Amino acid sequence: MRTLTFFINLCLFLCFTFVNSQNLIVKKEQSKDTVVYKTGYGLRIGIDLSKAGLSFFDKSYTGFEIVGDYRVSSRWYIAAEIGHEEEITFEDFTTSTAKGNYIRVGANYNTYNNWLDMNNEIYVGGRYGVAIFDHTLNNYTPNVTTGDVNTPVYFPTSPVNTPITETGLSAQWLEFVFGIKAETFKNLFIGFSGSFKIATIIEDQSGFKTLYAPGFNEVLNSSTGFGFNYTLTYLIPFVNK
Repeated sequence: MRTLTFFINLCLFLCFTFVNSQNLIVKKEQSKDTVVYKTGYGLRIGIDLSKAGLSFFDKSYTGFEIVGDYRVSSRWYIAAEIGHEEEITFEDFTTSTAKGNYIRVGANYNTYNNWLDMNNEIYVGGRYGVAIFDHTLNNYTPNVTTGDVNTPVYFPTSPVNTPITETGLSAQWLEFVFGIKAETFKNLFIGFSGSFKIATIIEDQSGFKTLYAPGFNEVLNSSTGFGFNYTLTYLIPFVNK
């Protein structure tokens, strides 16, 4: 009888211990689940490394670009780029130079679900761009015709080297952007993005079509263009959320 009583008491004790241990495990799991991982909200600013590299290797190009964004919610960022470019364009019978400043303003939406306290991005976005630039026709080889339909148009071997410059030209366009940003060290980011551009206004030099607009890049016949950048940026966190 005592043995049975002891056995029953032992079983009750073991059951009680098991239930308590399970409750402790559940509470620990719940406490882990309620941990909130915060990330920095603030101004992220840096440079476009691709333009610096192109300026070094391509003597017909000079440019720099400052990039920045500001996080306004868990997904949305206000973004902008401002820069200066000078590009010499070589065609079969012309050489021209576009030089000026530009700014692009818009927003990015982060589609990536970060783990824990990670702060990476895979984003889509849009920009509105404006450029003010000068355009110079450096030299050209005119096409010559005698007026005789039996004599084809020809180009003299000696080009005209008198530069013709027009200042204060403007360009405006829309951009659709896709890119990534990865935090390599604390608050330091490497990024890459590509963009498709649609021109709304691109002013031409008198008698000559604009072939390159700062911030827009090469102007295709369809008034569209493409761009890319490779950025190094640093986040200045104002608050953690």
